[in-house]
Amino acid sequence: MDCMTAAIWPLFDLRVSTPRLSLRYITDDLAGELADLAARGIHDTDTMPFSEPWTDVAPPDLQRNTVRYFWRCRADTTPERWTLNLAAHHRNERLFGVCTLNAERFPTTRTATTGSWIGREFQGRGLGKEMRQAALHLIFAGLNGETAATRAWHDNTASLRVTGSLPYTERGAVQEPRRTRPDTMLAFAMTRERWQTIHRSDIRLTGVEPVRKFLGIPTGREAAPWQR
Repeated sequence: MDCMTAAIWPLFDLRVSTPRLSLRYITDDLAGELADLAARGIHDTDTMPFSEPWTDVAPPDLQRNTVRYFWRCRADTTPERWTLNLAAHHRNERLFGVCTLNAERFPTTRTATTGSWIGREFQGRGLGKEMRQAALHLIFAGLNGETAATRAWHDNTASLRVTGSLPYTERGAVQEPRRTRPDTMLAFAMTRERWQTIHRSDIRLTGVEPVRKFLGIPTGREAAPWQR
């Protein structure tokens, strides 16, 4: 646990738990472990699943840039703009990836965008969908969001497979830089109403009320048992 307490930074106590995994806000210790996990590989070198090609850098710069990113996101967290980086642990406590939620003017827009990565040694086990469902539960049940967005390159089959298995609506395609050339990025969104058709009763949130206050999010709804 970092020296900074949850009383100062409530995100340190935030947790999303499913029967298969848990998501926890990234501390400095977890940042170092995740940097090493990323250095062991996330994807084939001939493709790039990210908007920013951060994995093209060789160790130890890859690890250093990874922890810098986590630190920068933490430092820039305000009610107007935030990026929540959550470490993904398997039920056996093994760390296997990162789930990210980011938003601008969330108290007004009630929209957050999800992203994630999983270490190669843990891929192909269905953890991507479970992690996405945990993130959606946090957005809708925990933060009282109205829309969850996600994006993926047109050939990112793993991400698109997860998105296609859930009630998203495609929002369109845009051309964006990908390494040295433009390529097609697909955008998707899910409303609260569509999420309620897949709402799960076996996902639990911990520490969410202080986080809502910290991020300036009005409660707006009566707290359900899974929000405690």
